[in-house]
Amino acid sequence: MRCSFMLATTAMLSLTLGAGRVLAQGSVRTQVIPEGQSASPTLTPGIRVGNMIYASGQLGMSRTAPDTTIQGQTRVALESTKKVFEAAGTTLANAVKCTVFLTDVKDFAGMNSVYREFFPVAPPARSTVVVAALVSTGAKVEIECAGVIP
Repeated sequence: MRCSFMLATTAMLSLTLGAGRVLAQGSVRTQVIPEGQSASPTLTPGIRVGNMIYASGQLGMSRTAPDTTIQGQTRVALESTKKVFEAAGTTLANAVKCTVFLTDVKDFAGMNSVYREFFPVAPPARSTVVVAALVSTGAKVEIECAGVIP
């Protein structure tokens, strides 16, 4: 029985999830990396554990067309989160908890207006924290989310 379970688990973890790819096969947790993103030695876009997905904090900065508005940066952060969820085989409709980090409390209303577009019905539990700075210069928002995979 234990051998069958181990083989089934290994086979399951060897599958490619969505449009992303899976690394760290055979472990309890699996890296989720959407197309066009990469993992670094210290950061993975997402981690899947069982039927849960944990998306790392996604910054609102776009490398191709930087937007300095809170609305634009919130949209970039949530689009990146959406890609992580989809690579894991789920959608933002299955998000259960998000944490939003803002560098200015005055940006709350602008962030919230875009956030509602991504979570129009039954939004996930959320914490919003104002911080002194984010890792990327010019970043106004970072959003991390956890969700379930049906």
